[in-house]
Amino acid sequence: MNLPALTHPSLINLQTTFTSREEAIFALAEQLDQQGKLYDKQQFLDAVFAREEQGPTALGEGLAVPHGKSDAVKEASFAVATLKEDLKWKGLDEDEDVNLIFLIAIPNAEAGSTHIQLLTELTTTLVDDDVREAVLKATNAEELLSLFSKEEEKAHQEDIIDTNSPTIVCVTACPAGIAHTYMAAEYLEKTGKKLGINVHVEKQGANGIEDRLTADQLNRATAVVFAAEVAIKELERFDGIPRIEVPVAEPIRHSERILKEAIEAGKNGSGAERAIASDAPKKHNSWKTDVKQALLSGISFAVPLIVAGGTVLAIAVLLSRISPEMLALYNEAGSWLNMYRKLGGGLLGTLMVPVLAAYTAYSLADKPALGPGFAAGLAANLIGAGFLGGVAGGLLAGYFMRWVKENVRVSQAFNGFLTFYLYPVLGTLVVGSLMLFVVGKPVAWLNQGLTDFLNGLSGTNAIILGAVIGLFVSADLGGPINKAAYLFCVGAMANGNFVPYAIFASVKMVSAFTVTFSTMLRPRLFKDFEIETGKSTWLLGLAGITEGAIPMAIEDPVRVIGSFLVGSAVCGAIVGAAGIGLQAPGAGIVSLFLLDYTPEIGAVGAGAIWLGAALIGTAISTAMLIAWRAHAVKRGQFDVQVATSN
Repeated sequence: MNLPALTHPSLINLQTTFTSREEAIFALAEQLDQQGKLYDKQQFLDAVFAREEQGPTALGEGLAVPHGKSDAVKEASFAVATLKEDLKWKGLDEDEDVNLIFLIAIPNAEAGSTHIQLLTELTTTLVDDDVREAVLKATNAEELLSLFSKEEEKAHQEDIIDTNSPTIVCVTACPAGIAHTYMAAEYLEKTGKKLGINVHVEKQGANGIEDRLTADQLNRATAVVFAAEVAIKELERFDGIPRIEVPVAEPIRHSERILKEAIEAGKNGSGAERAIASDAPKKHNSWKTDVKQALLSGISFAVPLIVAGGTVLAIAVLLSRISPEMLALYNEAGSWLNMYRKLGGGLLGTLMVPVLAAYTAYSLADKPALGPGFAAGLAANLIGAGFLGGVAGGLLAGYFMRWVKENVRVSQAFNGFLTFYLYPVLGTLVVGSLMLFVVGKPVAWLNQGLTDFLNGLSGTNAIILGAVIGLFVSADLGGPINKAAYLFCVGAMANGNFVPYAIFASVKMVSAFTVTFSTMLRPRLFKDFEIETGKSTWLLGLAGITEGAIPMAIEDPVRVIGSFLVGSAVCGAIVGAAGIGLQAPGAGIVSLFLLDYTPEIGAVGAGAIWLGAALIGTAISTAMLIAWRAHAVKRGQFDVQVATSN
């Protein structure tokens, strides 16, 4: 980047004095305005001070880089001030002494391109102590501009580093994945050249992993520097490599100290077994695995909304049943109870499908797919495609954005523009249009057909549906099969059929109750840890959590899971046959008071059937498990460490 072209001698102030940060910003902004760089000075100042509130712009080493991105800026430019006396400026930890100020003005259209390139170029140029000192001592504007011109020429020279020098690998990552990620990387690389060591930096930014470290670099690494404030991806690659961990902004101020600490850490070693990296091509998942992982990811992010929304809605429904007055409040628009009803219903009805779609897409294509994924989910809501539309839209957004990432390339300088403008806009337009006018309509018809089918279920069909859901719930205790049942039941609930989720909620208690009752009744047949597990699983069952039964299932999968399946199928069949519904997901045993029922059954009858089905299923599973385990112990097929007497 040609830095001198973005400023002007009239924008350069040498050996000046300001009494405050505000005075400095006002003075430099006035110069930018006088030079014709701004449409509206006040609007630009508002943007600058808004950025100052978001986080510190003093970067250490006496440098402050306030900046504003606004439509009030005509063209990208910056003003400079060197100070006679240090000025206090808000820094990362505390106020810092500043003697060099760059005020950067960026049009919104260049927020992700010129902005990042200019900010990075300025800060990495000034990391050189000699350059910074020369800038501070410059006596005229031409002298200062010539320093940036020389640095521009130096940037094109190839640095030769001794191959016998230490190798330090680094990973930079910040929450936004743009500015500090690339700035920290530039500082580390530049300082590495200055120190004569090999520094290789992997950026884990908004576009995923860039400049991925090679196997050779990892295997030769003396140490690794993690300059990050978010979780490092694929952390296992660095197992056994001595490491230094610092905030992402730290290299901007102290890159030389950090690299020297890394060299010392490498000399001392980590004492851990070191992983051997390989550049063998990463095995790509099959599309079936991709789809399964994406759906499970989407569901896992939607679950908190479902639980929170269901619980809030459950509380509102419970309160409405206290008295006719509370019921009136529940139905009165704007009342406090009606607002809680809308809050819970909004989490379930408005947000659930977009969140499901967005994080299904995220699983396939990382951050760039989030915006298009949300758009796909909203489109599904708009056309009545419901839960199935969210699933289809999430997959569509994920695969489309994966293709875009692989095929739409720009230079590193435009990464911000690509990530924060092109990706979300292009993805939203394409995926949103496909959902609204092409893919979404057939999915909406399918969704309506499924709804009509479920609403028409009765008699034998309802019993079979209940039994199948029961089998799915307990087949893997929270695993993919269980999640498939969950997906189906929540989707049916979102479409207005509440029977499947009532089945699901009742069956979830069976496995947990069975572990408790079987270990209580015949402790001689169970190991110590199974007995200990059984003491608490009944509580998990009341909360609707099946995972508590996993330890016992792992120890003896055929007999334990087999017993669960029979009781769960019976439980599901009973609830399905009764036609009981449940509108509030994730409420656990509280669901007992929230059931939908026919007048013939009544509230008490519905509660008795729903809980009774779980207890009947538990009794069947418990009897089967005890009998099956006793037979296995008697034949020596299962070894039990007796801890208690019967």
